[in-house]
Amino acid sequence: MTEEESRQLCDIIRQTAYDLHVYLGIGYLEKVYENGLAHRLLKSGHDVKRQVPVQVVDEDGFVLGDYIADMIVDGIVVELKAVSTLLPAHMAQCLNYLKAMKIEYGLVINFGAEKFQCRKLALSRGKP
Repeated sequence: MTEEESRQLCDIIRQTAYDLHVYLGIGYLEKVYENGLAHRLLKSGHDVKRQVPVQVVDEDGFVLGDYIADMIVDGIVVELKAVSTLLPAHMAQCLNYLKAMKIEYGLVINFGAEKFQCRKLALSRGKP
């Protein structure tokens, strides 16, 4: 995926999430926002995978841990939150998913704050 394609796709996901945030407001559990975002993106023809298993492996392939990413939308990891504010740990979580899954781009979206929060993340090219 090119930088331009990722930018366009992230803009679509961000706008869809923002519209859902405006419609629902704050106060719901993360799962409600996940269901709503997946529904709207699927309706628009996007490939949405939910609750995607992520394995963290050592250099020799030994499995160190199993996690679950909220969504992958057309090759972009989308991690959802319903918290009062995004923290550095939320960005680190998404970056770790990107590394483990060997995916270049991700979004962290927070539906729990009065002001909509969305951060685009990218792995540095050439790094594992």
